[in-house]
Amino acid sequence: MTFQRARSEEQREVRRRAILRTTSAMLDEMPVAAVTLNELSRRVGLAKTAVLRYFESREAVLLDLMDDRTTTWLTELEPELAQGVHPARSAVERAEQVADVISRSLAAHRVLCDLYGAQGGVLEHNVSVEVVRRHKRASLANLAVMAGLVRQHLPEVGDQAEIFCLNLLIVGGALSAYTSPPPSLLAVYESEPALAVHHIDLRSALRLAIITSLVGMLPRP
Repeated sequence: MTFQRARSEEQREVRRRAILRTTSAMLDEMPVAAVTLNELSRRVGLAKTAVLRYFESREAVLLDLMDDRTTTWLTELEPELAQGVHPARSAVERAEQVADVISRSLAAHRVLCDLYGAQGGVLEHNVSVEVVRRHKRASLANLAVMAGLVRQHLPEVGDQAEIFCLNLLIVGGALSAYTSPPPSLLAVYESEPALAVHHIDLRSALRLAIITSLVGMLPRP
């Protein structure tokens, strides 16, 4: 892909979307830490200095991508919850159904979990105040949407829905780091299976974390 210099705001947006799409494709092949501006610029067909005209740093690209992927995930999650949670069930049963749906859905978005895992320690560094401001506004908007979906199917959690959603995304990011062991660790597990007793399955671990949190938030009978 080769671009001429963007001269209109519409052309600039086309470039930005192309950079985000290319970064997204890279993350399907490699971990967040392996994404570099040099490789990104090569794949998108722009000089590194040109990429920096649209995004001030590698971290700025990844923050925008995380916000975009979160919005996409929540759009998918809404009908999944509508289909998987039955309003006639008890609060505890609905909490279990919410856990089933969200854990299955979020675990399928492994790249999104990886981005959340890198957010606090990596992605929110090496970016300007304005980039962080834009990211936090997008994050809060997505968090409000997610909390609204949870309250729709489990109104008993009330005002605790947002803190539940925030904690869930943080937990998803933390768990993702342990669910794709490096080759050396896999070799150890293969040679000594007893050491793999606590090998983490992302969906199962997410489901347990969600149920534990939600049931703890339900009003006492």
